[in-house]
Amino acid sequence: MTHPLRVIFAGTPEFAAASLSALLASQHTVVAVYTQPDRPAGRGRKLTPSPVKTLATRHRLPIYQPDTLKSAAVQSELAALEADVMAVAAYGLILPQAVLATPRFGCLNVHASLLPRWRGAAPIQRAIEFGDNVSGVTIMQMSTGLDTGDMLLKREAPISKTTTGGELHDRLAELGGEAIVTALDSLVDPELPATAQNEAAATYAAKLSKAEGELDFTQPAVRLAAKVRAFNPWPVAWTHLGDDRLRLWHAETAAPRTTDAEVAPGTLLAATPDALSVACGNDGSDTLRITHAQLPGGKPLAIRDLLNATGDRFTPGIRLGSLQENRA
Repeated sequence: MTHPLRVIFAGTPEFAAASLSALLASQHTVVAVYTQPDRPAGRGRKLTPSPVKTLATRHRLPIYQPDTLKSAAVQSELAALEADVMAVAAYGLILPQAVLATPRFGCLNVHASLLPRWRGAAPIQRAIEFGDNVSGVTIMQMSTGLDTGDMLLKREAPISKTTTGGELHDRLAELGGEAIVTALDSLVDPELPATAQNEAAATYAAKLSKAEGELDFTQPAVRLAAKVRAFNPWPVAWTHLGDDRLRLWHAETAAPRTTDAEVAPGTLLAATPDALSVACGNDGSDTLRITHAQLPGGKPLAIRDLLNATGDRFTPGIRLGSLQENRA
C-alpha cells in the first residue's frame, strides 16, 4: 500500500459520485473536485448541481466547475493544487495533454467496460444491447485518445438475460469505486503493471439518443429484448401505438412459433395478463413478449394493470410500429 496520496477528483453523474464516495472513505485525501457547471433540469429548468457537486458540497470540498480545461488560467489553478494524481470518472470534459501531465502520477480513469471493448460514451447500455454476457470496469492511465490509455486494473460483472441498463450501471458504479481505491493504493507497486490495449479488439459505444429507442420489429426478438433492457431506465425503448408512443420497460423472448403462416412484423399476436406478444423478425416468426409498458401521461405498468386501464387499445391483430407502415 502506498502512502496517502493527494487526489483531484473529476466527475459529474451518479456513476462518478460512487467513486468519489469510495475515495472519501479511503486513506487518500481528496484535495479538490472538478465537475461540470450546473445545468437546467426539471420542468422549471432550474440550475441544478451534479450528483458529484452535491456530494462534494456535503463534505465541504473545494469545487471547480470550468467550462473547459484548455485555458492556461484553469490549468495553472489545477497545477497549484499540487496533486499526486487525478482520478476521473464520467467527467464529460476533454483533458488536454497539459492536464494529463500535471499530477505526479498522471490521470487515472474509471471506465465502465472491459477495455478495449466499448470505448466511448455509452459502454453500459451497448454491452447489454449487443448481447455481451460480461461487463466490468477498467482503471486506465489516461492519454489523449478516446479511452485508449494503458490498463492498470479490471473488475468483472456478469450480465444475465434480465439485467437492465440501470442495474448494470449501479453495479459498475460500485465496482468502479472499489477499483479506483485499489489502484491508488497500489499505484507505485510493481504488482500493478500497465498493459497496452489491443487496438484490433476495440469497439466503440456511441452516445445514446431517444430516437434510436424506437424498436424495429423486423429484427429478431432476442435483439429487441436486449435493447429494451439496455435502454431501461434511459432513454427507454418505444414504439408507436396508433398516434401515441408506447414506452417499453421490460421485454423477453418467447419460444418460436410453429405455424407456417407469415405475420407482419409488429403485429400484436396476443394480449394476456402476463404480456403483449408481438410478431418480429423479417417474416414475423419470432415473438417478443412485452411485460411492462407505459402510455403517454401514465406510469410504467405491468401489462396486467395496463390492460385493466386501457385494454380496448390492445386488440390482437393491430400493428405496433411506424405510423406510415400502420396506415399503408
